[in-house]
Amino acid sequence: MQYTSPSLEKLIHELSKLPSIGRKTAQRLAFHLLKQPKEEVLSLSQALTDVKDKIGRCSVCYNITEVDPCAICTHPRRDRHVICVVEEANDVLAIERTEQFRGLYHVLGGLLNPLDGIGPGDLRIAEILPRLTGEVKEIILAINPNVQGDATVMFIAEKLKNYPVKVTRIARGIPIGSDLEFADMTTLTRALEGRVNL
Repeated sequence: MQYTSPSLEKLIHELSKLPSIGRKTAQRLAFHLLKQPKEEVLSLSQALTDVKDKIGRCSVCYNITEVDPCAICTHPRRDRHVICVVEEANDVLAIERTEQFRGLYHVLGGLLNPLDGIGPGDLRIAEILPRLTGEVKEIILAINPNVQGDATVMFIAEKLKNYPVKVTRIARGIPIGSDLEFADMTTLTRALEGRVNL
């Protein structure tokens, strides 16, 4: 027996499809939206429609953008000697928030995962190669340190070994504020391997 309206049930069902949103959270969000003025809900609806209608991929770096090429690729003060390779567009946002990187980006669109049928042809790995002109001196692989990330890093490093570019990977190790005694062996090992000169 259904105790709510079909339209509310549909909204709860659609909201529950979002990442990390279970049925209870979807229900809370749906009831929150019911309490909002119609203008607020229409504004949200328009924002969702605009995201799908206006946002595409940059033809150079494959980041999300409303203009092509994107604002990062066309910015005159970006360092064109360095390209940071990331898994997804949200990784670009994370790195940009640090305000420490001034180079360009390349978004792969995922990681190698043979178990899920994701091979090199499913990612934008080959699209990196035409960007390796004499201007590019370094490729930074800013990819998550997990099994798929490590496999992707090794594959890309192998592809780039005949190009005159330095290939680096972001450092991994002990998070700030944590204690060594609580670090797992892999993290501690990688922290020791990734040590830097002072």
